[in-house]
Amino acid sequence: QVQLVESGGGLVQPGGSLRLSCAGSGFTFSSFAMTWYRQAPGKERELVAVIGSAGSSTIHADSVKGRFTISRDNPKNTVYLQMNRLKPEDTAVYYCNARKGSADYWGQGTQVTVSS
Repeated sequence: QVQLVESGGGLVQPGGSLRLSCAGSGFTFSSFAMTWYRQAPGKERELVAVIGSAGSSTIHADSVKGRFTISRDNPKNTVYLQMNRLKPEDTAVYYCNARKGSADYWGQGTQVTVSS
C-alpha cells in the first residue's frame, strides 16, 4: 500500500522557520521524483519545489527561491522542505507528491499558517 505522510506543519510568526517532512512507503522511493505543492484558500494548487530521484537536481518556484530548500534522504524514504523567512502569503496546505511515469502519488497535506 502506497503512503505519503507529511508532517511538520503548524503556526509560525512571519520571519520564522519550519521544516516539513514527507515519508514514503509502499513504492521504490529512490526512483521517484518528489515535489512539494501548496494550495491556499480560494487559490489553485501551485508547485513549490521539485527534486530529482537522486537528489542532485532541484527546482524552486520564484516565490520561494532563496527562502525554501527541498532535499531528500533516500535511505530514510523521506523528502524535506526547509522553509525560512516565512511570509503570511506562504499560508497554505502543503502536499507531497511522488511521480514516475504514470505513477502519481499524493499525501494528505499539512497546514502551514504564517501569522502574528
